[in-house]
Formats: sequence, structure tokens, C-alpha cells
Amino acid sequence: MIPPNSIPGTEEPNSPRALPSEGRLLGIDYGTVRVGVAISDPSQTIASPLETYTRRNIKLDASYFVDLVKYEKIVGLVVGLPVHMSGDESEKSREAVKFGNWLKQSTGLPVIWVDERYTTSMAREMLSHSPLSGKKRKAQLDKLAAQILLATYLESGSEADIKDLNQD
Repeated sequence: MIPPNSIPGTEEPNSPRALPSEGRLLGIDYGTVRVGVAISDPSQTIASPLETYTRRNIKLDASYFVDLVKYEKIVGLVVGLPVHMSGDESEKSREAVKFGNWLKQSTGLPVIWVDERYTTSMAREMLSHSPLSGKKRKAQLDKLAAQILLATYLESGSEADIKDLNQD
């Protein structure tokens, strides 16, 4: 577990459930090249993989997420926080926090971070049993990891290892 304020530029968590309890949520599996995106139903019961977005530049990325949020009527964002197996912060976790804060600023939506230590390995395991070719599996990996982290949030509610690292 990451102690509060252990990632520079973040503040003490306000509430374990800082997102609206109704309305569609996006799950975000952050990557420097690709971002896995998953979506919940409006009752926040089911998480489904949506797509893998290939990042381009700040302007096009902002346009993509703003349009997606508007089109899908999203009320909040759940961003995976990649920490070390020990639970300590990593360079990637600092990047994910920066990305999540950028998403908050770009979309105007609240953001929550969820420990994503095992999502990619779980997604790889699930895909290893599929009949897809290696290239097609890779294309599915990020959005499946986003689905797993979003499902973790939905299933756990306030019990999840959730970090409210929003910067106001």
C-alpha cells in the first residue's frame, strides 16, 4: 500500500469513494505509448473493455478523451497506479499520477487511482487461453487490463486500495 503523500505533488486522500456512485466510469490503464480504456455501465455494476488508445500528442490526446467523456457521458475516471510489488511508488506511478491529473484538468472530471499491480499479468493469463494470435493478444492486453482495474474498483467500492491523489 502506498502511504499518503508518498508521491510528490499529491495530497492526503479525502474519501475512499470520491467518484459519483451512479453514472458511467472510465478505467484507464496508463502507458506512455498505449492507454487501455474500459467503461462501466451507468449503474457501475459491469466493466467492459472499450479500446486501446495509441497516444499521439497532448492536443490530440486531450481531444480524444474530452470527446470520449462527452459521447459516453462519463462521470469519473479510475486510473491504474502501477506500484512496485512491495507497494512502493515507482517512476511509472509518478507518471500515472501526472497523467491522471492531466486527465482531470482536460475533462473536468474527478479521478481516483487504484493499485494495478496484478492487472497486466491477470490480463496476460486470461489471453494466454484464447485462440488469438500473439499480435492480436497484444492488441487486447491494455484494454483488458483497464477492464480488470475498473472491475476491481466497482467490486470493492470503498474497500478497494484506492488513492485519491487529486491536485486542486
